[in-house]
Amino acid sequence: MRELTARQREVLGFIRSFTGRQGVPPTVRELAERFRVTPRAAFDHLRALERKGMLQRRASSGRTSRAFTLRDMAAARAAIAVPVLGRIAAGTPLLAEENREGDLPIAAAALPGRGEDVFALRVRGDSMIEAHICDGDLVLVRRQDSAQPNDIVVALVESDGSAPEATVKRFQRDGERVVLKPENRTMRPIVVDPRERPVRILGKVVGLLRGF
Repeated sequence: MRELTARQREVLGFIRSFTGRQGVPPTVRELAERFRVTPRAAFDHLRALERKGMLQRRASSGRTSRAFTLRDMAAARAAIAVPVLGRIAAGTPLLAEENREGDLPIAAAALPGRGEDVFALRVRGDSMIEAHICDGDLVLVRRQDSAQPNDIVVALVESDGSAPEATVKRFQRDGERVVLKPENRTMRPIVVDPRERPVRILGKVVGLLRGF
């Protein structure tokens, strides 16, 4: 089987998730709406996944809109579609559509719990390189609003009047203050007094994916 592109993985993850919920694959129009592309482009993605052995065309489907089905339904049930988030801004629900880059199919057995509270976040910058988390990596994050010292977390911090953004750092405390420590000896930690500046834990990093 030929390697899938990043977008093809996202499309396949959506098809698996949709099929698991609805019992039928998405229509071409539903796929186009999900990825904000034309129906023609959505159909081209389906054909590409068929050529790479991930989908099969139903023999009696003719030209129906649900002509392509997953080749391995057991794999569909065993896989979780983990949402991939880009930048996260304050005031916006964590899994809001504007935050999402797509979905990533991951075996449920590889995720904590049933994977329901897990999302993936694309890392920007090199503040965590000494923890082997590099620019462009995807970290798998379990949603939670608290952390233990030395956990690697995703936190939302306000800074100098600019829009808050998510940051991946090691969580520590200094009395009442929250210390978000980079794993890069050239960078200084972010020290926040929650009484003066809001800081919110979005989740704990539980895994890492590279090469997507």
